[in-house]
Amino acid sequence: MSFVVRNVRHDDLNQLHDLARQFGLLNLPADKKVLADKIERSVRSFANELPKHDAEYLFVLEDVEEKLVVGSSLIMAKHGNEEVPHSFFKILKRNHFSEDLGIGFIHQVLRFQLDVDGPTEIGGLLVDKIYRRRPEKLGKQISLSRFLYVAMHPDRFEDRILCELTPPLTDEGRSEFWEALGRRFTGLPYQEADLLSQSHKEFIRSLFPEEDIYLCLLDAKARTVLGRVGEQTKPAQHLLESIGFEYLEEVDPFDGGPHFGCKTTEIGPIQQGRFMRVAEFGDATFKEQGLVSAMIDGEFRCVLASYDRRGDEIAIPAKNRQLLGVELDQNVFLAPFFYKKTGKEQT
Repeated sequence: MSFVVRNVRHDDLNQLHDLARQFGLLNLPADKKVLADKIERSVRSFANELPKHDAEYLFVLEDVEEKLVVGSSLIMAKHGNEEVPHSFFKILKRNHFSEDLGIGFIHQVLRFQLDVDGPTEIGGLLVDKIYRRRPEKLGKQISLSRFLYVAMHPDRFEDRILCELTPPLTDEGRSEFWEALGRRFTGLPYQEADLLSQSHKEFIRSLFPEEDIYLCLLDAKARTVLGRVGEQTKPAQHLLESIGFEYLEEVDPFDGGPHFGCKTTEIGPIQQGRFMRVAEFGDATFKEQGLVSAMIDGEFRCVLASYDRRGDEIAIPAKNRQLLGVELDQNVFLAPFFYKKTGKEQT
């Protein structure tokens, strides 16, 4: 089988809808109208027709032989501005000491914050359930490929990149953190509030408390899931940590899910990636493997390929050149596919 990561097209709508139906992501819902709007926004973003705060880039993973969309990922160029701030809880520590009793406590508190000059954010990572656990590591391909696009167009993105990871939820899809905190300030059930927040942010700013919230006052179940990653999301966490992302001591105000972030220039595929010129070597060995991307006629394409690198030239198999649509002497961007884990463990 052959796979290519590329920018989404209008004619991907039906297949993208079929993919979204397997999951329940709010930023990629199984709603054809919403998906059609996202595709249109993405097409305009790739064409550089939208301001940064409106730009959203949608990538798809295609099984080339089957002509089937089997995965997706997103980049939101800027998450948080004056009109629609990025909201989160910062986890801080406060010291209390009594001289009379000779005892003290270090309390963790939540402080609600709004970022009006927000970072770039990634999300929307999906892989068709039938295509999971394949040797090609398709989830890793669709996740890392978008960073090659960022590296090729750095001016379109912020100097920080954020990823909000999903925490453990109940079997019914409820959030223990929301039940203990958010519901008491909004009166809304978790899923309704999370869905509403996709299009209306005012209630968050108006109803959430400005004062510090002591974690010791929350239900034990809520404290247990705060800042933790759900089992199904742990592979994504480990991948992010391997390319430089770290836990920011920040959590989502709805479900308490952890925020991971990194300086854009320090993300593995961006920091270690290089522009190369496509060449052909008579004695090419293709012993190394990496992600190779190209921009052809305004379209982004990325493949996992074996290669032979010599200086600023790279030789890749003819099959991969065909998938990318590149010819000899054209420029491509090369980034490693394998990374050593560098992120800090959560405590």
